[in-house]
Amino acid sequence: MEHKEENNRLYVAQLLHLVRIGQLSVREAMLKYPKDVKDESLIAAYHALIHYEADEDIRAKDILFREEQDDYLEFIYNTLEKGEDLPQNIIDSYKDFYDTAPILHEKSTKGFWKSFWKNLNIKDD
Repeated sequence: MEHKEENNRLYVAQLLHLVRIGQLSVREAMLKYPKDVKDESLIAAYHALIHYEADEDIRAKDILFREEQDDYLEFIYNTLEKGEDLPQNIIDSYKDFYDTAPILHEKSTKGFWKSFWKNLNIKDD
């Protein structure tokens, strides 16, 4: 694994932990998330974060669901903190969502075009 990817995993683990303990909102974490990542574990973690927020109403009503989702987020950030890959079943479970909620791109000309092509559903790779 490249040094940058390892740093990104530690950084994302910290973001997820701060969300989990209520010191950072999901929206803030998403805005601080590393841009243009290619690491499948980080992409899956991003989508887990989106789902964490999307299920907020269920979390408020169902304590068992909330505990399970909190444990799941903790598992993800503990795994990333160790620099390990997320299990393949977790990565695979989010692949259907990749096109509907892409990770943000850098604020640059290249990032603009990546977002532009993504919104048109055209791959730039």
